[in-house]
Amino acid sequence: MRCGSKCFLVEMELKGEKQIKSVTARTPVDARKTIRKEFGTDANILSVTEEKRKQ
Repeated sequence: MRCGSKCFLVEMELKGEKQIKSVTARTPVDARKTIRKEFGTDANILSVTEEKRKQ
């Protein structure tokens, strides 16, 4: 875990199924890169939103 990292929820479509995965990254761009490294280019990323913390 790097300094300044946040938790992002990535909504993606993989093999015709919509999935939501939690990713720890600094920016939404880093979250997209992490998903592409893990699942390859066949994962269609629909949205990336910052996960809100409970206070």
